[in-house]
Amino acid sequence: MEYDACATFVPGDWVPYFFPGIKVEVFHGLARNKRGHSSEDESDHYRIRGFFDLYCTHASKDTEKFGELARQYKHFSVAKTGWPKLDPLFDNRHTGERLRKDGERPVVFFASTFSRSVTAAPELLSTIAGLSQGNRWRFIVTLHPKMDPAITDQYRSLAGPNLRFVESHEDLLPILPEADVMLCDTSSIMFEFMFLDRPVVTLNTKMPGPYLIDVSSPERVEQALDTAMARPPELMSAARALCDDLHEFRDGNASARVIDAVDEFFAGGKNGLKRKPLNILRKIKVRRRLKRELRKSGER
Repeated sequence: MEYDACATFVPGDWVPYFFPGIKVEVFHGLARNKRGHSSEDESDHYRIRGFFDLYCTHASKDTEKFGELARQYKHFSVAKTGWPKLDPLFDNRHTGERLRKDGERPVVFFASTFSRSVTAAPELLSTIAGLSQGNRWRFIVTLHPKMDPAITDQYRSLAGPNLRFVESHEDLLPILPEADVMLCDTSSIMFEFMFLDRPVVTLNTKMPGPYLIDVSSPERVEQALDTAMARPPELMSAARALCDDLHEFRDGNASARVIDAVDEFFAGGKNGLKRKPLNILRKIKVRRRLKRELRKSGER
């Protein structure tokens, strides 16, 4: 508030409406239907909440959909920019099969989201513990910051010669290239990993498709990892096609395009836009949410 910014960049789907400047939605993941709705159009990814002046999209498909919504609502603009988070990945990417020394074990990157309806962390705990104690695999493990602390503590306790536990606050992008294959559930980080042109195995994902190997029980995980390590052509081809659909840019310049989009908005892109809706109920909810967070921080 004191900085009085001309633009507020938001990785989530809500923002304190009284913050200064225009509100710019840059999103917080690549998945457009993470919760497994019957169709992408029904997902909350395209829900217009009336908070934002500018949506920065990632590819033609979401740009087209948000463009349709912009013409319908007439109170926000859309710019295809790419996702700034991926810029470092493309600047320093090591795509394709990772080169391993003779006798070096394959590395599995396990990442899990926190929602009880989609997380695989509790179910995979004993499996990962067993595999990491064997002589075939090494693991890198990270969990969502909102994961049940008891589950996080259990995984943290597995750390050893064959398992590295990465805290949720650490930057994961430089670590992703260290892995040969990812084991996941429905966390959107699996799509980030696919941009390295490396395979993904999931347990009961809500986003199945030919671009990953999904299994229905922990007992099938190791066999699926073996299959993934063979890099089946049909699997890798489908993953590349999905990446192109989700994010067209691979030049590492999404951040610059976002700034350019803001400049263009001020230079005339906002001409003809209506005022955002009053949104009274949502604004009340935002204030209540902020009060709860401030109370919690005060208690800490």
